[in-house]
Amino acid sequence: METAVINSNIHNQIVDETQVIQNTSSGFIEANTIKVDLKHLKDDCIIPVFSKDNESTISHYQFINKAAKVVKDLFPDFSPKEPEIRVSHVIKGRIPSAIGKPAKELLEEEKTIYYERCAFLIELHQAKEVVNGNTLTLSVGGVRSYSQENLYSKKSVEKFKIFIGYQNRVCTNLCIATDGFSNEVRISSVNELQADMENLFRNYDRIKHLGMMERMSKFHLNENQFAHLIGKIRMYQHLEKKEQKSRQAFMLNDGQVNSVVRDYYNCSNFSRDKEGNISLWNLYNLFTEANKSSYIDSNLERNVNMYEFTNYLAYSLQNEQPNWFLSL
Repeated sequence: METAVINSNIHNQIVDETQVIQNTSSGFIEANTIKVDLKHLKDDCIIPVFSKDNESTISHYQFINKAAKVVKDLFPDFSPKEPEIRVSHVIKGRIPSAIGKPAKELLEEEKTIYYERCAFLIELHQAKEVVNGNTLTLSVGGVRSYSQENLYSKKSVEKFKIFIGYQNRVCTNLCIATDGFSNEVRISSVNELQADMENLFRNYDRIKHLGMMERMSKFHLNENQFAHLIGKIRMYQHLEKKEQKSRQAFMLNDGQVNSVVRDYYNCSNFSRDKEGNISLWNLYNLFTEANKSSYIDSNLERNVNMYEFTNYLAYSLQNEQPNWFLSL
């Protein structure tokens, strides 16, 4: 019954596969991550425990495998792709019999490994929409970081992040709206995951999300406005915390802002036009492209923040409202 309610809220435009422009040179997140598969997480990685009672944590494999099953149940009309998985911050170890052995002499079976941070994405590759000339694919995913757990204590509820949104097939950038993201998933077993995913999917307004992204293309910044915006973004990062809170939040760092400026001139898909103007849709994609260099544990929050920030700019331009970030 719950599944039927969720499915009735997800009506998707079916686009022929030949219309999809793909760029497989980069993942949905990059930073210092590597790509792995479920088999590696299941067969080659140990499972951290809570040290005071030796109870197992929920492993990355359990989280992703359960999420994949839930997605199949909730979206029976589509064929989800295999999860794309990125991991970082490897924790290495060795078995007791290898104590004292030089690292270069360790055999593979004497090594242990797990990853502190893990992110995954599952594409519903038949659920596509064309927005501003770009093909977007409905996608579901999640993030898990053991750095958010107190592994030196007794077992307690564990923290996860999940999302539903779109991936831009031109550049693999994620497009996540505020109501498509939850960083407050706290569960004690993977069987509790389904309720949280159902709740997120039920509250996600796909039509509004698509409409807001379509709207971004209606507004443009000229070169002077773009330069003013970049300057104010750099100033924002040095404001006192109290003053920052009175402004619209902006979460990208200096290096990522540098990437936005570089791509304003050089990006093959989303750069300025011949007159130096840039649409907010293109700017949004420069933001989300730069965000792919964020670490796993901060990537989703920053992605959502870029959606909120771009719509904040659009609102100011549409209503000619004073805006600290723009020369209005």
